[in-house]
Amino acid sequence: MGGVFNFKSVFLFCLIVLGIQAAGAADLANGEKLHTDKCVACHAQKAVFGEPDIFYLKKDRKVNDFNGVKRMVSLCNTELRLDLFPEDEQDIALFLNTRYYRFK
Repeated sequence: MGGVFNFKSVFLFCLIVLGIQAAGAADLANGEKLHTDKCVACHAQKAVFGEPDIFYLKKDRKVNDFNGVKRMVSLCNTELRLDLFPEDEQDIALFLNTRYYRFK
């Protein structure tokens, strides 16, 4: 009876933790939309034959892990003044990793 935890408090704690994790989780659909809105036109302009995906498919690409994807998205955001929030950068990185890279 005098236990430290009871079912209600453990359940409430789990709901709070899951809510915080969900709020901080990257959003794949938002990443795809932001990529289309903020990245594709620039990549198409700089790419051979106007194919924006070439940057992600090159054999000698600049990123070799998921942290590299995040760094490149952040670099583009900063250098091109895209006005993306950190959460937006995460969403784009998740989208790129899911669509092209598949890093663990």
